[in-house]
Amino acid sequence: MTKLILRPSSNYLSSFWNDNIFDDFFNDSLFFKSNFKNEFTPNADIAETDKSFEFSFDLPGVKKSDLSIEMNNGNITISGERKMENNKNGKNYHSLESSYGKFSRSFELPTGINENKINAKFIDGILNISIPKDEKKIVKNTIQIK
Repeated sequence: MTKLILRPSSNYLSSFWNDNIFDDFFNDSLFFKSNFKNEFTPNADIAETDKSFEFSFDLPGVKKSDLSIEMNNGNITISGERKMENNKNGKNYHSLESSYGKFSRSFELPTGINENKINAKFIDGILNISIPKDEKKIVKNTIQIK
């Protein structure tokens, strides 16, 4: 197997990096990101409007069939799996910085939502969830200042 080592291109460090005494240390070092197990945790953007709570999740490479959304006791849970491509082409990775695996994100929602009208759309790797507020419980009252 060929070893590929990613190193800074700075001339200042060139003598340091060319020193063979450091080659093996940095080749197998824990300092390189590719040696860490990268668990996939999707980023979430959460916003609130007058009428709803809006969730948006970045899920690149995740299939709709690998996603699940559940509501339980005022908590919404988004779970799924980002699967790694099979090594069908005989690839030997020298660096693997992408994250893969199963994930689960849970959020506690405030009271006053309408669980029966939750809407979820998955388009181009983005999961958007709209959780409407219960219209009966939306009370907006303007108070006059005297």
